[in-house]
Amino acid sequence: MRIFPWALTVFLFAASITAWPAADLATITNEQIERMVANLGTNDTERGTIRKRLTGWKELLASPKNSGLGDPEKLKVVNDFMHETPFYCDPVMWCMEDYWAKPVEFLANDGGDCEDFAIAKYFTLRGLGVPDAKLRIVYAVYQRSGPGGFTGAHMVLAYYQTPDAEPLILDNINQSVLPGSNRPDLVPIFSFNTAGLWSAKEQKGRVQPTDHYRSWGDHWRQVQADNPLRSISPEQRKAPECQALIGRSPWCR
Repeated sequence: MRIFPWALTVFLFAASITAWPAADLATITNEQIERMVANLGTNDTERGTIRKRLTGWKELLASPKNSGLGDPEKLKVVNDFMHETPFYCDPVMWCMEDYWAKPVEFLANDGGDCEDFAIAKYFTLRGLGVPDAKLRIVYAVYQRSGPGGFTGAHMVLAYYQTPDAEPLILDNINQSVLPGSNRPDLVPIFSFNTAGLWSAKEQKGRVQPTDHYRSWGDHWRQVQADNPLRSISPEQRKAPECQALIGRSPWCR
C-alpha cells in the first residue's frame, strides 16, 4: 500500500513567506467593484460578469449566516462559489508561464488556474474566520492515468481540523471536498500559508531553502503586494509570444 504523505513537517522557511492580514485580501467595497467594472470591462457582457462575481464574493464574505457556519460547511460554500469561475491555464489567462493572482484579480477576470483557485479559497476562508493554522496551500504532483494522461505540477488547498488530522482537499480538478487519502492522483511536495512553509517529506532539523522554494516565495509575496490588477485583452493573447506559451503548456491542451 502506498503511503500518502499528507502529514507535513515544517521546513522552517518562514523568513521568505511574508505574513499578511487575511482581511486585506478578502474585503471589497461597492466603490471598488464599480471601479474595476469600469477599468476592466470592455463591453456590457464583461462588465456584467465582473460586477456579478465581485458582488457575489462580497455578499458571501459579509453574510452572518456564512460566518456562523461550521468549518465543513464553510469549505463547501467557498468551494462551490469559486468553481463558478472557469479554469484557464496561465498562458491563456495572463500571457505568462506562471502567474499567481489575488482573489479579486481571479474573480474580476473570471478565470484562472489551480493556484488562483487555491489562493482565492484560502483567503476567502480566512475572511470567514477559519484559522490560518488549519489551512495550507499545497504544491503537489498531479498524476492522470489513462488515455491522454500526464504528470504535472498542481496546487490545491488543504484543511486540517487538527494538526495531526488527515486533511480535506479542495481542488479545481476534482471539485468534491475529499480526504487526502481519497486523492491518490496527488503527491504532495510542500505546503505553505502566511506563517511558513512545510515539506511533505520526513525531515529533521533545520534545512536551507533552495532557489526553487525561493521562487515560490516570490510568487506568494507578489499575491500579497499592493500591485495594480492584471488583465489581458483578446488582442494580447493573439501575440506570438503568448501563443508560443500556450502551445508549450500541457495545462492549456
